[in-house]
Amino acid sequence: MGEERGGRADAATAPTGVAYGGGGGPVTRRRFLGMSARAGAGLVAAGCTGGGRSGADASEEGLSIPAENHRPGDRDWRIATRGAPSAIEGYTDRVSVLPGEEFGLHVSTSEPGFTVRAYRMGWYGGAQARKIWESDRIRGERQRRPRFDRPTRTVHADWERSLTVHTRGWPEGSYLLRLDTDRRSAQRYVPITVRSASASGRTVLLNASATWQAYNEWGRHSLYHGPGGEYGKRSLAVSFDRPYHGDGAGKFLVYEQPLVALAERLGIPLAYTTGVDVATRSDQLRGAKAVVVLGHDEYWTPQQRARVAGARDAGANLAVLGANTCFRRVRLEPTRSGAHRLVVCYKTDYRDDPYYERGEHSLVTTDFREHPAPDPESSLTGVLYEGYPTEAPYVVTRPDHWVFAGTGVKAGDSFKGLVGVEYDRVTPEAPTPRPLEVIAHSPVVCKGESSHSDSAYGTFKNGAGLFATGTMRWVESLAAEGPGRKGVRHGIDGRAGDFTRRVTGNVLRAFAAGPAARTHPAEDNLDKVYRDDA
Repeated sequence: MGEERGGRADAATAPTGVAYGGGGGPVTRRRFLGMSARAGAGLVAAGCTGGGRSGADASEEGLSIPAENHRPGDRDWRIATRGAPSAIEGYTDRVSVLPGEEFGLHVSTSEPGFTVRAYRMGWYGGAQARKIWESDRIRGERQRRPRFDRPTRTVHADWERSLTVHTRGWPEGSYLLRLDTDRRSAQRYVPITVRSASASGRTVLLNASATWQAYNEWGRHSLYHGPGGEYGKRSLAVSFDRPYHGDGAGKFLVYEQPLVALAERLGIPLAYTTGVDVATRSDQLRGAKAVVVLGHDEYWTPQQRARVAGARDAGANLAVLGANTCFRRVRLEPTRSGAHRLVVCYKTDYRDDPYYERGEHSLVTTDFREHPAPDPESSLTGVLYEGYPTEAPYVVTRPDHWVFAGTGVKAGDSFKGLVGVEYDRVTPEAPTPRPLEVIAHSPVVCKGESSHSDSAYGTFKNGAGLFATGTMRWVESLAAEGPGRKGVRHGIDGRAGDFTRRVTGNVLRAFAAGPAARTHPAEDNLDKVYRDDA
């Protein structure tokens, strides 16, 4: 919803705000009930192939992820210098591929030549990446100016393919391609997921590709802003046929990579896919033990939401390790390059969405909780997104809960800066699965109004467990350094990092073992928590 790096969210400029039904500040229970009634009570030259060179000991397809992480890592995966904004940029023509499939890489550079290195992100003894493949030198070229689709204010790079990359021997996982100009004078990332052929018996990690694209400001347009930061000139649809701005990695490095490293370090059986694939492929979550939603996964299609809910209803545990999850309803539409390459979200201009006039209201692209087909995200996640921006300590209220085992916390212990910049809370007046217990209840102030951010744990009759952190900074905090050492950002220190790593490990191990309700039934405390707050 808002930008963690300090940019303004559309809530600051749009006619409606971030709360249920609009309004800019946190949602009080009285406001929620009133708005619910009004809403009706719902909620390398072109054509060249990627011969290149394999990284040391390239993996065979099907090698287990724990075995993969015993291979030596490569600490030289990080970008040393971006160079000028257009020195080198690129994008792939597919969000994901299966191991062994190929994809096109589209690159524009002002330099004479460049090289591509593919890094698989993981643990690797703390190196956190391994180089799987490296291309030969590719001749560089400056590609055409982007195309602008005026009706939806959509920017498409529409560049020629520079290289065809074959993924033979690439293990499933989250990848960053690094583009290096000659002499490495400029570098950029390009993300791609090598998705798993099967989720059966595994914990599935969802890369939030649609949300990365929603915030992507390449070409001076995103779903939030147009030129000059104007909300009224924002895109109504954004294209995957363009690079990501900045370092090129989208939101992966802040909101996803720290969890990938931790999950692979734990050695649990993992599977990888993206929200786009869950939305467009019916088999992505079949047989999963658990589904993990990462730090900021805001933009979902109704199909993705239904399939995640279906996996939960089939007994898969659900971990929501962020906030503002499943907040925006989107559609995926084709571009010139292929299917599902356009993320459509009209937001407050939903009456201009063609599906509104057709009367297909469940596909109209506004917030899930809003008119004309309100369906609040809390029925899936247990918590309701409430506000932006805030920054507050995370406060433990149920220290004896199993998710806190081994942390040594006591009631009232707090962790500076861990709640923010967006937060969720349990809102009993919204559709909320029960039993649900609030285990951390952190006071916050958002736009002058007092409220709480909640971490919650719940269980279902079919055996599934649900854990929701209630803060967007949870995954980011996993990278905080050890005791007494410098934190990541926002004052999050090594003590907080040790805490979130232990809690996340507890949750992932328990969820990987099977339906959590059988071993860890929830003890509902909502009536007590919210009676005391009244």
